[in-house]
Amino acid sequence: MNLKRTTGLLAILAVGALALTACSGGSTGASSSGKGDELAGLSGDVGAKDFSEQYILANITSQLFNAHGANTKANTSVVGSANVRAALVSDQFLGYWEYTGTSWITYNNNTTPVQGEQAQFDATKKADAANGIAWLDPAPLNNTYAFAILSDKAKALGVTKLSDIAKLPVADQTFCIESEFSTRDDGWPGVKKAYGLDAVPDSNVALLDTGVIYTTTAKGDTCNFGEVFQTDGRIPALGLTVMQDDKSFFPVYQGAFTLKQSTLDKYPGIADVMALVSSKLTTEEMQKLNAKADVDGDDPADIAKDWLTEQGLI
Repeated sequence: MNLKRTTGLLAILAVGALALTACSGGSTGASSSGKGDELAGLSGDVGAKDFSEQYILANITSQLFNAHGANTKANTSVVGSANVRAALVSDQFLGYWEYTGTSWITYNNNTTPVQGEQAQFDATKKADAANGIAWLDPAPLNNTYAFAILSDKAKALGVTKLSDIAKLPVADQTFCIESEFSTRDDGWPGVKKAYGLDAVPDSNVALLDTGVIYTTTAKGDTCNFGEVFQTDGRIPALGLTVMQDDKSFFPVYQGAFTLKQSTLDKYPGIADVMALVSSKLTTEEMQKLNAKADVDGDDPADIAKDWLTEQGLI
């Protein structure tokens, strides 16, 4: 009789232990993977600008944070660089991935980029420190602006670098660009001046949405030269060739996670956690990840999860 009671009690205790284990796993989310709890208490939205690379980076960051005890989610609903920055300033976002060139020129009102990747990063980090915004160690990726052309068309026209374009007949100097690029100091106005393209008529310039530019440039009818981002996976997938920026006009757009200094002070472990991924995100690696979204149509959250798993980070 006592044996039966003892056996029954052990069974009850075992069931209870299983229930507690399940509850514990459910409450901590990805942190049950045993990667650490140094970010316990950190919660909020990791922001993103409105294109695939940013969606992937936001999901990588949020999932990694959660694997270290945080409770965050990727927020990809805000449109426009300035609006995403404003969301960080107003605490709508706890942080997001920014690019050195964008902050230096657009947010800190500088018209001339700093030559050299490290020098540009250091200058941007210092400028934003005055705004109460911290830059963590950057990734090697450089998502700078570029112009691409269909590879076969490049051979036919005999062009390899941007300075070659001004030598073409005006009829061949056709461009597809996005509206934001058309007015930025580091965009179309500056390119025209730097490369002597002032003779290009407005009729030769088509304003298109970012994604449409790639497919339109690949067709080679509306425009020969399309504004692209250097880490975009559609460049190799569509048979495009990036024109050499032989006058080094475009600033370095090195990516790094940015957040308020006050948040970093409260959760200094964020820097160590982000260091686990930043060094792995080269231009080539980001191009592969972007291709999964823009070419294969995969969901950014799934892309992030698969990549983090492959890297042994979650």
